[in-house]
Amino acid sequence: MEALIYLAPLAGLISLIFAGFFARSVLKEDAGSAKMQEIAGAIQEGAMAYLNRQYKTIAVVAVILAALIFVLLADGGKIAFGFLVGAISSAAAGYIGMNVSVRANVRTASAASKGLQKAMSVAFRGGAVTGLAVVGLALLGTSGFYIVYGDVDLVIGFAFGASLISLFARVGGGIFTKAADVGADLVGKIEAGIPEDDPRNAGVIADNVGDNVGDCAGMGADLFETYVVTVLASMLLGSLILDTYANAILYPLILGSVAIFASIISVFFVKVGSDGKIMKALYKGVAVSAILCLIAFYFVTTSLMGDIRFYYAALVGVAIMVLMVVFTEYYTSTSFRPVKTIAAASETGAGTNVISGLAIGFESTALPVIVIIAGILSSYFIVGGAAAPAIGLYGIAIAAAAMLSTTGMIVALDSYGPITDNAGGIAEMAGMPSEVRKITDALDAVGNTTKAVTKGYAIGSAALGALALFADYRHKVSPEGTTLNLSLDDPVVLVGLFIGGLLPFVFSAVTMRAVGKAAFEIVNEVRRQFREIPGIMEGTTKPEYGKCVDIVTAAAIREMAIPGALAIFVPLLVGLVLGPEALGGLLIGIIICGLLLALTMDNGGGAWDNAKKLIEDGKYGGKGSEAHKAAIVGDTVGDPFKDTSGPALNALIKVVNMVAILFSSLFIGAGIF
Repeated sequence: MEALIYLAPLAGLISLIFAGFFARSVLKEDAGSAKMQEIAGAIQEGAMAYLNRQYKTIAVVAVILAALIFVLLADGGKIAFGFLVGAISSAAAGYIGMNVSVRANVRTASAASKGLQKAMSVAFRGGAVTGLAVVGLALLGTSGFYIVYGDVDLVIGFAFGASLISLFARVGGGIFTKAADVGADLVGKIEAGIPEDDPRNAGVIADNVGDNVGDCAGMGADLFETYVVTVLASMLLGSLILDTYANAILYPLILGSVAIFASIISVFFVKVGSDGKIMKALYKGVAVSAILCLIAFYFVTTSLMGDIRFYYAALVGVAIMVLMVVFTEYYTSTSFRPVKTIAAASETGAGTNVISGLAIGFESTALPVIVIIAGILSSYFIVGGAAAPAIGLYGIAIAAAAMLSTTGMIVALDSYGPITDNAGGIAEMAGMPSEVRKITDALDAVGNTTKAVTKGYAIGSAALGALALFADYRHKVSPEGTTLNLSLDDPVVLVGLFIGGLLPFVFSAVTMRAVGKAAFEIVNEVRRQFREIPGIMEGTTKPEYGKCVDIVTAAAIREMAIPGALAIFVPLLVGLVLGPEALGGLLIGIIICGLLLALTMDNGGGAWDNAKKLIEDGKYGGKGSEAHKAAIVGDTVGDPFKDTSGPALNALIKVVNMVAILFSSLFIGAGIF
């Protein structure tokens, strides 16, 4: 059994090999006309310039934190090294995926001239590069450090490095993409009355760049971190029950290993049939991945654990994944009541559109939370329950790990979104025939839903993973033979709960304000160019696209500092000043409030976006109507909800939990009360 540990890094390497295979396959495709390549080149240049500046800034923070870890913690050298490698690996996952996506976009646009099936194949294979790179690097790093160090506690540094990059990538990328999108839409669509992705709009290149840095690099880093942290949480809780189950640490690593092979196989099942249904083709890949995982999990569980109850816990995790996908699509797809309700409300103006969108966002929290509650209770009591609470908590962690079994496919779905969005923009700006734009529009419409589904999946996995991390925190700060007292009779615990509940709202306020400030600058810049540069509206003069890219790049780098500081320093201060009980309360508060706020923002924002798309498809007056203008305003509100603040809350929750675990030894006996 001991040799099985090497299956995990081997699976990670194989995943990276297939990522390279799909990347090579995409890059062999025709890149289109010189005009298309010029537009794509501008997007590539802007995306890589932003990412390079962002990573240089984050590198400074990472080096400072590594020095603190080295000085403050026992085994600080090993943990600091793992932290730096985790940060580099997380950055690499996003960098690799985005590097391919900004080249797959123009090839997808070119392939659209040959039909839907060809364009779909190129776009999805481009997304699969990110998906397989994320899971490959995550499993390789987690298992590699465990093999080298032989102590699961020392792997925490690797996970913290992944969490830190995820937070900055999510916040910075989210500010960039939504500031550009909002600014370009407000001036282009509403004031100038020109179509989306019109080359006369100075903000369109920044908007297309933003799709990649937000949804490829950002989501890649986000789910890389989620994968690492969740598997690590399972391993940490497994270390507490080794006397009963000798393979408890190995088990989640092998589950992840077989899941990678399932993801690789399932990529080849994603093909558009004769019915032309794109979403059906994508979901077929997810379904194949889930089914293969369930079959493999049975044999892994019976051979490693010898207890079928852990297989049932894994079944629960996969069921949660399926239901989170179903509920997210229900609230964000143009086919169902929520989006249709918002679109209909647009007929009476922007105010009713916004009210309806907020109501749908709040409503959308109910079903996912009920599913998560059912998942927590069932996985806990199936495996251990009150008679064996440590084993029960391990069951919850296994459900979370199993939920992430389809991560490779889910990330591929997410990265497919910006590739097709960019493909549509390139087709529009290059003046390609209307039948080509019809295909790219169809691909893009599905991409909006897949991006929303991915966010719902990330939120659900973040909630379960954070609960497992919280359980490990309690173990680490509890005196031998006792459990940390988190009674609500203790005012220190209540204070911690309030601080934890407050943090997601303050964090969201900071990130939303950052988008608003940067969008204001974009609006003024686009207006200036329309006003001062003759020939733009006639199409005889090119706008100064680089000015808008520079504005949002500077804003994103500048504005990501405060959210990052909140995530790192608030838990440190609470733990050192108020003690471990208060920090325990903070962790509970941030998990609950962060989960609910993230669901509200992600689903509400996705519904607003697709309500606009529904009207643009001809409902309620179509493009240019008063309902359309109202829907654009609602989408403007929803953009930072779904692509900046909402997704970043996932990273916030896990960074705060990782800070608590990493520095737990400093909090024991601390506090002024």
